[in-house]
Amino acid sequence: MKKVNWLLLAVLLAILPSLQSCDDNDGYSIGDIGRDWATVRVLSGDTYYLIGDNWGKLWPAATAYWGYKPIDGQRVIAYFNPLSDRAGEFDHDIKVERLYNVLTKNVEELNAENAESFGNDPVVIWQNDMWVDGGYLNVVFQFNTPNKDKHRVSLVRNTTVEDPNDGYIHLEYRYNTYGDLSGHWREGAVSFNLNSLKVDENTKGIKVKLNSHKNGEVEVTFDLKLNETPESVKNMTLSDNVSDYLK
Repeated sequence: MKKVNWLLLAVLLAILPSLQSCDDNDGYSIGDIGRDWATVRVLSGDTYYLIGDNWGKLWPAATAYWGYKPIDGQRVIAYFNPLSDRAGEFDHDIKVERLYNVLTKNVEELNAENAESFGNDPVVIWQNDMWVDGGYLNVVFQFNTPNKDKHRVSLVRNTTVEDPNDGYIHLEYRYNTYGDLSGHWREGAVSFNLNSLKVDENTKGIKVKLNSHKNGEVEVTFDLKLNETPESVKNMTLSDNVSDYLK
């Protein structure tokens, strides 16, 4: 009996370092949940990975969110279980728990012919709910939902006004309700791809002008390199049918 006990102890001692090593290297458990704003990158078909604004390059090694149809460049709010760290191409292996699609758009050009289509209705955006990260201008806003026609939200370069040439790229956040308001308020989000902007070593950042529901016309300044996702929106979720109201 003593020989059996000593044999069992020897086996336990042999496997204990490997179990401990796994826990030390990864530091994750099944119950851990990571949250990040991220960009979807499609490899082929339904095979994709995520580039998180804070977590880096994420490989979906497993999923609890079946049937997701990835679109390359789509912005999402990702909820996931981090499984392990990596030293190669990807920063982490993850199990996808949920992906909330964020309306994703490019910067557009406003001119004398199309100015009316962009509108300039007042917007409700709380302080710190507009930021630059992941190569996108990200905006969380409150909106009075439409009865019929989708509201249009846009980020534009206004070619009808003179560029002040102050080292900043001047943009305007435009909102068009088309006069269709239901009286029911919801929370929405949009990410604008800034990669089309001509940024060089002399570019200080961007300035975004908007028509605030509370403060009237205001201009917000962003450094393109020193921003990060605000804590207030890291745990945000979006309703599946927000896309029914916005374009």
